[in-house]
Amino acid sequence: MRRALALVSFALALLPSVAASARVSIRVDLASQTMRVETPGGGAYQWPVSSGKKGFRTPTGQYGAQRLARMHYSSKYDDAPMPHSIFFRGGYAIHATSSVAMLGRPASHGCIRLSPANAALLFSLVKQHGARIAISGNAPGDGRAYASRRAKARVMAQDDMSATVRPGNEQRVRYPAPGFIDAPRASPAPDAPVFWYYR
Repeated sequence: MRRALALVSFALALLPSVAASARVSIRVDLASQTMRVETPGGGAYQWPVSSGKKGFRTPTGQYGAQRLARMHYSSKYDDAPMPHSIFFRGGYAIHATSSVAMLGRPASHGCIRLSPANAALLFSLVKQHGARIAISGNAPGDGRAYASRRAKARVMAQDDMSATVRPGNEQRVRYPAPGFIDAPRASPAPDAPVFWYYR
């Protein structure tokens, strides 16, 4: 009897810690520009978002909510308002936007944007329960270059690399020749260290 009572009291002691660890699950799919939210009570929502536009990538990975700000103004982008901000990595946040027409496609400087009503609801849920945030996928048009398996190597003749100028029509310049694909230009991740070399 004592053993059963001890087990029951131990189980009851664990309940508050299990309840405290129940968090809001936030999953962002950059490819579809959607967010799926699951609450500890079993509720679920799916909303359109805007992630980082070309040149401004949204970081992927697993995060927790670092801090909350009911109203934040960006010190990096001309005091842009960021209502209901849920910061998950440094200056990156999930927040409301007034550009609701852009939701569903990349439009931000790396943050994840939501409609004002959805951002307010998510903010209150995260404030009450905490959050686990998972961001995955590649945003459409993120500027990454993908090689095709069927692509054939093309050796260019020296003539293809020269500029073509017709006499009397100096405005029509072709360079490089049609069909030539320049190597993709990559930019470092927003959080990558930058090294300067002076010669």
